Amino acid sequence: MEKRIDLEKRGRPASQITELNLDNCRSTNIVGLNEEFVNLKQLSLINVGLTSLKGFPKLPNLKKLELSDNRISNGLNFLEVSPNITHLNLSGNRLNDLDALKPLENFKHLEVLDLFNNEVTVKENYREKTFQMLPSLKYLDGFDSKDMEAPSDADDDEEVNGYANAENYEGSGESGEEDEDDDEDDDDEDDEENADDDEDNGDVSLSEVYNDDIEEDNSDWNEENEEGGEEGDDDIDSDEDAEEGAQQPKDGEDGAAAPAAAEEESPARGKKRKHDG
Repeated sequence: MEKRIDLEKRGRPASQITELNLDNCRSTNIVGLNEEFVNLKQLSLINVGLTSLKGFPKLPNLKKLELSDNRISNGLNFLEVSPNITHLNLSGNRLNDLDALKPLENFKHLEVLDLFNNEVTVKENYREKTFQMLPSLKYLDGFDSKDMEAPSDADDDEEVNGYANAENYEGSGESGEEDEDDDEDDDDEDDEENADDDEDNGDVSLSEVYNDDIEEDNSDWNEENEEGGEEGDDDIDSDEDAEEGAQQPKDGEDGAAAPAAAEEESPARGKKRKHDG
């Protein structure tokens, strides 16, 4: 235990230490712990193997003492040199009757006492007699005299945090809606600013590029249709001319047809004239 105490001190003087953990250091009695720890408030000696508390030092500021899972059956009177203890854990020891608890009557500030896994807890009227013996006691084995469970440190923290969160939530009811509106306005302003920044920086958005491509494609399509329309008109005119040409004889065709007709008629006329002659 002495080596463990030196290790826990870490070069600090004993008078500056307020918490000391000596769990599992293995010793049957108190060794190396002295009155120099005048400001010690919390001391833990869990599963050390203590059979006796003889030699326990005078610690005037000690409030919380952990002695669970040892082999203590009596000798609680050795703790009287530290009368300001408020929390005492003796669970998992060998205290077997109420007489072993008598020395605790001198602890006028004792509020929390744990005696789990001790034979004394199965004695008749154990709880009622213990509360009568120790008037300052508020919680015995985790429950008060009316069997109401003691609040844990975690529950206290949750209640405090829950209350604080509830206040914050209630206080932010209307302002929360206003904040949402403000966020929307901020988003709109951000969009406008981003758009202005894009114009200033010469950046072009994807939608603008897409629209420009559509306009270019439409202009190209209109130009092709206009050119095609002109060529189409020329083709239509040429077709009409071809039809008219097919209906009207070309130059020289009438002259060629006329002599042919004259030649056909001339023999007839000549024959007739010859017959007549």
